[in-house]
Amino acid sequence: MKYFAGIDIGSTAIKITIVDADKKLVGSKTSGSGSMFYKYAHETLDTLLAELSLTRDAIAYTVATGYGRKIFKEADENISEITANAIGAVAAAREFGSIKTIINIGGQDSKAISLDDEGNVVNFAMNDRCAAGTGKFLDACAMNLEISVEELGEKHFSATGTPLSINSTCAVFAESEIIGLLGNSHSVEDIVCGVHYSIAKRIVKLVKRVGVKEGIYFDGGPALNQGLVHAIENELGKKIFIPPYPQITTSLGAAIMGVDSYAYQNLENIS
Repeated sequence: MKYFAGIDIGSTAIKITIVDADKKLVGSKTSGSGSMFYKYAHETLDTLLAELSLTRDAIAYTVATGYGRKIFKEADENISEITANAIGAVAAAREFGSIKTIINIGGQDSKAISLDDEGNVVNFAMNDRCAAGTGKFLDACAMNLEISVEELGEKHFSATGTPLSINSTCAVFAESEIIGLLGNSHSVEDIVCGVHYSIAKRIVKLVKRVGVKEGIYFDGGPALNQGLVHAIENELGKKIFIPPYPQITTSLGAAIMGVDSYAYQNLENIS
């Protein structure tokens, strides 16, 4: 049996996914990027292989993607995270139906990707100039509010009244706004809800730049935050699909690409 690895080296997290020759998910692993991307990528891969009782020799082809894709020189190929994200989303959402729009919120950037009927990328927009509207911003907000990131979703649904306005487009100034709201005796729940809606408004603007098309898919770590999902759906006025493992969509796409690349290069049917 041949296996294929997709390695997504992001600015804040490393995601590795392994699929078999039929492009079925075998296993995945996520770890922090830290300051030594290359070292941690190898450590994460070795840990995942050990958990799956596999050796590196079992991996027939490896595709790297993400911010640090060129760092992982052992990869057989590297591709852009936009392409990998699209491939992974189409595969992960088969049970949901046709995917035409992807929202991806990463650690330090956010993206909107538009697909055609065949799942090809036709347009994309990215916000990588400021941390506001990203996973890093959510981390900072949780820290300022002295709660865990995992608590944000729960707090959102305990808010009362109209969501508070957080207007700053800069993450630093937005944090100052949050501290000011706390000082004015606003509840943590109401502030969390305001944070989610401020991010949702930025994301909707990004999506409108590529065109809002039905079949909306949301991935990246923040997709685990049900409060943020709720805010984005309300701002868009549409339901969005969240995959079971939203953090690994891009690494899944890279692994699937590896299956096709290996088959093409070796001119064989590997399934």
